[in-house]
Amino acid sequence: MRATLNIPNELIKELMAITGTKTKTKAICLAIEEYTRRRKKEKLLSLQGKLDIADTWKELENLELKEAENDRKESIS
Repeated sequence: MRATLNIPNELIKELMAITGTKTKTKAICLAIEEYTRRRKKEKLLSLQGKLDIADTWKELENLELKEAENDRKESIS
């Protein structure tokens, strides 16, 4: 997607130096990706302690094993 942006040259130069990129586009894309990743991480971390997730993996595993055994028996019959 093309966009026209008014970004100060010094800011772009600093960003390119920090990211080690040779193009403005690559530097800006990296900055946007990093910003987005950090915000998503912050949002997830803000949920810490607010969700109560039941640990039922053992029950689910047992159900899957029983279903697989029943399917195997049916295919033999």
